[in-house]
Amino acid sequence: MLIYLKRNLLALTCMALVITACKKNSAEEPTPEPVPQKKGIQLATSTTFGTVLTDKDGKTLYFFASDVAGTPTCSGGCETTWPLYYSADASTDLNLNKADVGEVTRADGRKQSTYRGYPLYYYASDAAAGEIKGDGVGGIWFVAKPDYSLMIANAQLIGANGKSYTNAYVEGTGNTKYFTDVFGRTLYAFAPDKNGVNNYTKGTTQEGIWPVYQSEVLIAPSVIAKTDLGVITVAAIGKKQLTYKGWPLYYFASDAKRGDNKGITVPGTAAPGSVWPYVFTTTTVAPAP
Repeated sequence: MLIYLKRNLLALTCMALVITACKKNSAEEPTPEPVPQKKGIQLATSTTFGTVLTDKDGKTLYFFASDVAGTPTCSGGCETTWPLYYSADASTDLNLNKADVGEVTRADGRKQSTYRGYPLYYYASDAAAGEIKGDGVGGIWFVAKPDYSLMIANAQLIGANGKSYTNAYVEGTGNTKYFTDVFGRTLYAFAPDKNGVNNYTKGTTQEGIWPVYQSEVLIAPSVIAKTDLGVITVAAIGKKQLTYKGWPLYYFASDAKRGDNKGITVPGTAAPGSVWPYVFTTTTVAPAP
């Protein structure tokens, strides 16, 4: 009997030691940290397009060239194909510049998220996260990216004289496609320039009227051939200038807000577009020096 009790006591002691050890090991194990919940606009990587903007669930976002002025112009039936994107949450993506994110109130009172002033949309045919089927549709819808050096506008040309012009510089109405920077500022060529040669900028005076477009980033919407982009150095002011098909690109200082394209009628004594034309994929290659 005594031997039996001793055996049971030994067994109970061993069990207690095992339980104590298990509790100790369990207490020492770190508690797994919760996976951070994504909110707001996110950055994703596409094998075809590089870095793109998505929503928190990975659905691709798009820019609309007709929204160059920052006002949403896709409404009614357009929204069936291109639903608007809005999130009241600040982005949790640490690689996204939060200063580039904003929102706009549409004519019907709804809010829409913006990136660098461009309202953001989905494409209805993108069924799953990561799909990018809407890029290039109509030549005016492009996947939203944070690193474009050029953007495409699709808007009415209105000269410094207040008159409306068509893409042929004839008085009339109708949208024209042309290049802008990533914030919707119109870009121009200078007719006397040559391929890769800035013949306008002699110093700060000229730079104050027609500033050079400084960029060394050669990333543009898919309809623009990267091989048509280049960079030159403007020795007179010590700045780099982006070129397209050899044409050095400029701003017009009097284009006070995004979407303005007043420079096409400067100087007023010349035919519209003959001295400072807009630039687009239809622009011919600049002549050799």
